[in-house]
Amino acid sequence: MNPVATDPLITDPPTVQPLTVEGVVPYPAEFAARYRQAGHWIGATFDELLREAVAAAPNSLAVVDGERSWTYRDLDARVGRLATVLIADHGVRRGDRVVVQLPNIAEFVVVVFALFRVGAVPLFALPAHRRSELLHFCREAEAVLIVTAERIGGFDHAALAAEVAGLVPSVRGVLLASDVDPASEGRPEAETVAVAPGDLAFLQLSGGTTGTPKLIARTHDDYLYSVRESARICRLHAGSRMLVAMPVAHNFTMSSPGILGIIAARGAIVLTTDPGPDAVLALIERHGVTIVPAVPPLILSWLNAPQRQEHDLRSLEVVQVGGAKLSRSVAERIEPAFGCRLQQVFGMAEGLVNYTRLDDDIETVLSTQGLRISADDEVRVVDETDRPVPPGTPGALLTRGPYTIRGYFRAPEHDARSFTADGFYRTGDIVVEREDGYLTVVGRSKDQINRGGEKIAPEEIENALLTHPDVHDASVVGISDEAMGERVHASVVRRARPDGTPIPLRPVDLRRHLAAVGLAVYKVPDVIALVDELPATGVGKVDRRGVAAQERNHS
Repeated sequence: MNPVATDPLITDPPTVQPLTVEGVVPYPAEFAARYRQAGHWIGATFDELLREAVAAAPNSLAVVDGERSWTYRDLDARVGRLATVLIADHGVRRGDRVVVQLPNIAEFVVVVFALFRVGAVPLFALPAHRRSELLHFCREAEAVLIVTAERIGGFDHAALAAEVAGLVPSVRGVLLASDVDPASEGRPEAETVAVAPGDLAFLQLSGGTTGTPKLIARTHDDYLYSVRESARICRLHAGSRMLVAMPVAHNFTMSSPGILGIIAARGAIVLTTDPGPDAVLALIERHGVTIVPAVPPLILSWLNAPQRQEHDLRSLEVVQVGGAKLSRSVAERIEPAFGCRLQQVFGMAEGLVNYTRLDDDIETVLSTQGLRISADDEVRVVDETDRPVPPGTPGALLTRGPYTIRGYFRAPEHDARSFTADGFYRTGDIVVEREDGYLTVVGRSKDQINRGGEKIAPEEIENALLTHPDVHDASVVGISDEAMGERVHASVVRRARPDGTPIPLRPVDLRRHLAAVGLAVYKVPDVIALVDELPATGVGKVDRRGVAAQERNHS
């Protein structure tokens, strides 16, 4: 196994001056100097990341999408052709923002790197976004172009993009996935646009479940540091094959270590638009997949699939689980079921990423969400007055560091609430920090249930429910109650038989189970509803507010 190379992509000081973009909160000069001095920021760009991979491994497999397989040379040629079209036909220039709303298809990789090559800035919309979100993204970022597929999951995204383009003056056109790889006869490839490592590289979306997502501005310097270190920690190598079944534009699948980490390692990306167990298990076997990232609902569906034992999964080296808290009862099943290492990942698009290491003891892997990437990731665990709490005590997580933003894009009022005066980001997570720095997530500050004065963490009850052998998934929320303030409501998805019918299970069975595992009486749900599925956000996380809204409507 050859670990990913960690040599700097560029050793000379950057000569191109960063492009100033109104609304991007910069790192303070003294911190930027510190991160460069420490070797975190090496003056590289994403276009150089791809060019280095092409130079080192031109004939190696880069992207697999269905029956299409591209080498790094193939990918680079497509990127070059599209870069020409972006400049010549769409007038895209350095610093222009472009909304990219594509599913998990090979064209996503081409579009993103073609935008990097011309110095433009992708804004990553998710396939689930519709008119209100796209209007907000285009207006807020002053986008000049929308790139999308004709249809995604049966929805007419081409028509939606055309409608939004007609409503936002800055948007000059729409580029469809079917036009991403144009004929190149007689058209010389556009010259590479000089880009500064400190330039805005792209805009990601915050993970909120209500309201319009905030935009997160990332630079080449800061994000590439996260990518390189993630690839090293996850021991990616030239033989790594990553299956991407979650939305490819999500921070997890982009950089933790994600598709960018795979390119840094000269490995291969296997894309699928079908995250179901039939497709995923077959692709692992067919392509010798070595690493696959998943959110808890996805990993549960793969674990509980009867057909799992019919597939040869011996190529798997690592299953990563992140995006939401993984219950211990589910975590304990992963390594025996898949015959590989479980790696817990806890991070956020705003910056900080934590991993359990691949040589950690099993208790650490099962009981924590990992250790931060960098020694320069500053972490504070504090009480309600921002005073540090002792190790082992739950508290609110604050962080700043070489790849954690100092403010959202054009959101100063929100920044005043989300960042401390000295630049620490308020993550909204409640964690316990061990003496060695490993973190265990115990909840979200806004998710806590107040039942008659007793404070209850929903995750604790969910974890207890998931220990029942017939429970597939569970979500616990607080519902307003005149007498108690809030009552505890659990939505439970039952496991299915091989024929797809749910296994018989009654609320009384679950209450007896919770009592047997020792859950406090006041934490036992007041209401247990058996449901077919849980509502999810666009990135596959359980939408707690969606669950709560459903129950309010039914009560």
